[in-house]
Amino acid sequence: MGVKELSSDALNEQQVLMLRLLKKPLPEADFAEIRRLAVKLLSRRLDQTVDDWENKENITEQSYDELSKSHFRGPSKKH
Repeated sequence: MGVKELSSDALNEQQVLMLRLLKKPLPEADFAEIRRLAVKLLSRRLDQTVDDWENKENITEQSYDELSKSHFRGPSKKH
């Protein structure tokens, strides 16, 4: 059974371009390298997003330390 053609309506332009680039199967080593590079890129972007959020919200190492020592089920706040 073959792979059904994906509708371009469900994919953005970058996704369609990546699928076209990978239309012909790659050797496993090459594909694994592409996957590692993609994960590395996404990891850097996530790190930057978290750094930006921490800076914006003034989150420090001390903030994380305090959270780790507090009980997550504190008294509920009634409104």
